[in-house]
Amino acid sequence: MSFVAPVFLWFFMPTVLVLYLVLPRHWRNGLISIASLFFYTWGAGPYIWLLLACMVLNFTAGIVIDSDKLADQQRRRKTLLILTLIADVAILGIWKYAGFLSQQVNSLSESLGLGSTAIISLALPIGISFFTFHHMSYVIDVYRHSRRAQKSPVQFVTYIGMFPQLIAGPIVRYHEISAQLADTDRDRLADISRGFSRFALGLSKKVIIADSVAVIADGAFATSNGDLTTTTAWIGALAYTVQIYFDFSGYSDMAIGLGLMFGFRLPENFNRPYSANSITDFWRRWHMSLSRWFRDYVYIPLGGNRKGPIRTYVNLSIIFLLTGFWHGAAWTFVVWGAYHGLLMVIERLTGLGTRDPKSVVEDVIRRVVTMLLVIVGWVFFRAVDMDQAWAFLRAMFWPVSGGRSDALIAATTNQGLVMLVIGLLVVMMPASVVMGRVIEDYKSRPAAVFRYVVLFVLAPYAAISAAAGTFSPFLYFQF
Repeated sequence: MSFVAPVFLWFFMPTVLVLYLVLPRHWRNGLISIASLFFYTWGAGPYIWLLLACMVLNFTAGIVIDSDKLADQQRRRKTLLILTLIADVAILGIWKYAGFLSQQVNSLSESLGLGSTAIISLALPIGISFFTFHHMSYVIDVYRHSRRAQKSPVQFVTYIGMFPQLIAGPIVRYHEISAQLADTDRDRLADISRGFSRFALGLSKKVIIADSVAVIADGAFATSNGDLTTTTAWIGALAYTVQIYFDFSGYSDMAIGLGLMFGFRLPENFNRPYSANSITDFWRRWHMSLSRWFRDYVYIPLGGNRKGPIRTYVNLSIIFLLTGFWHGAAWTFVVWGAYHGLLMVIERLTGLGTRDPKSVVEDVIRRVVTMLLVIVGWVFFRAVDMDQAWAFLRAMFWPVSGGRSDALIAATTNQGLVMLVIGLLVVMMPASVVMGRVIEDYKSRPAAVFRYVVLFVLAPYAAISAAAGTFSPFLYFQF
């Protein structure tokens, strides 16, 4: 069930909100748990049993790790933690990567003349990358004594299964939300009022901008490699750059807004990433919840930057390879991750990642260069395979004459072009202007005007468009 689907906008969300208002406050977590399990079952069907099995495993492990009986037995606590993490990673690995790995084994076997091997084909359960990371965060935080284990199954299910963030984040580390799970004494009307404007902003970004530009990106990437021109390649790369930002940040705004409506403050996920003046700065601003997760649970345990420059470069490379592979089981994602890892290492070597611009001119140049590097990365991320990625990059940087391809012409609309221009203008805005936070400012008059425009013009238009079926699934649902 998508946040922009009519069944969600007109039935599921209003029903849950009404029940939240009329039921006693202390029933909040129970309501969200039941609603979230229904929400997941609607979209994932029988995979609800996989989610429930993972919940039981990690809930039980957390209680045992935190039990008084193991308080003085650090080795046993660590062993149980490792076994639980292995189980979590194995579940993710089987469902998400078994098919990819079996294809690589088959290709290797055939190239060696040993014949074909079996190829595994498994449907990817929606949200598995996200709820796996939530489970791992929970048991690690309990092991570290940063938070006590949950004794309430309802609160645990609320954390793991909370429908605003279950499918595509933000990735909420357990210590960020554990205290909020018990805080049910809320001003519910104020929460709904505050959260709805943020939800409306995300809905507008997704339906009006991301979906309008998506058809242009799809048309460009539907062009055969032999028919690519420089114009088509650049339009496609720019369109996808706008699409993925407004699609994913729009989802994050909707998730954060929904969380606010139910009294939860979910972590911010974006901070104007296309205003970054370095790749290091970009990753401080893009998918911030994923970056924080890898920092806390992988990068720092590996040694971070505490064991000398060589170890730091190795750790950065590992983190970004994992980041790429986390996004999908394909070489394009692995190369995208390695590409960003290489850029991060280069910035560490040169000091560009930590040095502030010395002038406005330097800041502008660095922003332009960073944006160009990010766009190149998105080509790998969007391409169906490495052949298409290289074809796009060749056309972008080695001029190929000709206008737009037939596939791109057929996909281009006036609305799409206008939304593409509006999306690209985000790059020109001051880095300090974050619209998701601006709309929550109830003291500023410009923010109030913007909020009214979103609530009474943009969001109704987006909702009508969604009801007409002119929306597409969120891009991060596939991860």
